[in-house]
Amino acid sequence: MRIDRFFARLEQEARPPDVPPPVMSPTRLGVLWLTASIYAAIVAAVCTTSWLVRLDWQVMLFRPYKQWPEMHAFLDYFVVLGQRGPTAVLIAAWLGWRCWRQRTLRPLLVMATALLLLNLSVGAAKLGMGREGPHYATSIGSNEMWLTGDIFPSGHTANAVVTWGILAYLATTPTARRTLSVIASVFALGVGGTTVYLGTHWVSDVLLGWAAGLLILLALPWCEPLIIKADATLLRYWDGLRRARPKPTGLPTFEVRPTVLSAAPRGDEEPRPRVEPAVAGRPGAGRPAKVGLRAPGATRPHPAHPEQPVGPASRR
Repeated sequence: MRIDRFFARLEQEARPPDVPPPVMSPTRLGVLWLTASIYAAIVAAVCTTSWLVRLDWQVMLFRPYKQWPEMHAFLDYFVVLGQRGPTAVLIAAWLGWRCWRQRTLRPLLVMATALLLLNLSVGAAKLGMGREGPHYATSIGSNEMWLTGDIFPSGHTANAVVTWGILAYLATTPTARRTLSVIASVFALGVGGTTVYLGTHWVSDVLLGWAAGLLILLALPWCEPLIIKADATLLRYWDGLRRARPKPTGLPTFEVRPTVLSAAPRGDEEPRPRVEPAVAGRPGAGRPAKVGLRAPGATRPHPAHPEQPVGPASRR
């Protein structure tokens, strides 16, 4: 890629035509209610200690991290793709650049809204059901609910679904949306499976995390009118601040005064009297010395050159 093309990508572009945001279509609404039903079914299956809890214990006792230890080092780093802090900073940096180029705040506002809904919904579910994780389980076969834990649903999994799914949600072309949807799905499935491999979550935690994150993405069109209104208000406020800022009238000017250096008096000027220093016991000390005056127009004698002797031989 040429350097000029690379720098051209960093400059602001003309604001693109308004792309209509996703709307709550009947298909989307149907998928949302189906996901909500799956969410409720998973919670009910765990609360009643059904076959899903038995599956949790079977996978936990299988200990995948001991079966394939060679994958442990890589998956320790891969699971960071589901942590809220690093992924939020990474995605926010990309969306912030897009906001600056396209002169709109909508991408960042959509991400902030999604993360706020995620923290409220998943956080409330974690604290409300208080399920213990596999490493803290005390009774084999129990659902470990209503205790002091906070792992149900899986926050890593839900965050991976929302954070990477935002890129597909904000895509403006069908091709980009399909490509980013595949990437988001790979990351979400991979992070969820990694938490089960590492033994930090039950299988049911991951299933509920996928459902929780998908619910946030499906419900975002209901927040679009508020996001668009906030975008217009913030941009109007920012434009007002820019217009109110005083513009510089120019560089400050400084008066430069020439420095007058004292020079020897010219031939037509009267020399200043020289004052003899006051010395104790010396007559006439402290009074101006007598200096001879030249007539106007008289030339000033040139001093003899130090290397040229003055005498009879020099006058020849």
